[in-house]
Amino acid sequence: MTTLTSYIGCAGWSLSSAVAASFPGAGSHLERYAAVFDAVEINSSFYRPHQPKTYERWAASTPAHFRFAVKLPKTITHEAGLVGVDDALARFAGEAGALGDKLGCILVQLPPKLALDPGPARALFAALHRRFDCLLACEARHASWFGDSATQLLRDAGVTRVLADPVVAYTGPFVPTAPMAYVRLHGSPRIYYSAYAPQRLADVHAWLAQQAPGSWCIFDNTASGAAVPDALALRAMFG
Repeated sequence: MTTLTSYIGCAGWSLSSAVAASFPGAGSHLERYAAVFDAVEINSSFYRPHQPKTYERWAASTPAHFRFAVKLPKTITHEAGLVGVDDALARFAGEAGALGDKLGCILVQLPPKLALDPGPARALFAALHRRFDCLLACEARHASWFGDSATQLLRDAGVTRVLADPVVAYTGPFVPTAPMAYVRLHGSPRIYYSAYAPQRLADVHAWLAQQAPGSWCIFDNTASGAAVPDALALRAMFG
């Protein structure tokens, strides 16, 4: 077995009765989740704001080594299309920043219709780096974000290109843009529902073991409860 040097977790910390035996019996769902996993992705921030005191409570509920990835609001990525978002970014930074040193990553998920516009993209990434001292990852879903110029833009901006499954918008080999990886496993063949077969998890383990320390792997196949068992199985492969 290899040594775990990456963050492995799920999109959210809901724990069903089917996985209860793998976690402590006492505490909130987050406290129980964080007793086993060392990272989680907050997707609810994409849909609605959370007060700073909520982020503070979440941070206080987890061990010192635990880290949160927080998804950028859709008002910035999907509604505004990255343009004219300074006020929204300031509000978001005032909220998610309350996680303090528990904030491990800001996740930028872009809509399939959003083609690469270098000016707003560079401005957004620069603004995020000014406000946050953590990993910045981008999951784009338009083919224009996977060409050579986009790869160079992400590298210059210090942004990790998300490796997603299933693949959206591009074919061919995955081209990384930063030393640390960020993997999002949405479920395949049925997105958000399908569990991953043992061999697929073994492939993920082998690939992740070769990545830089501090890389992330998040299971987003939560709709049928597959994320937690898959994340537990992957974590067990690291010993």
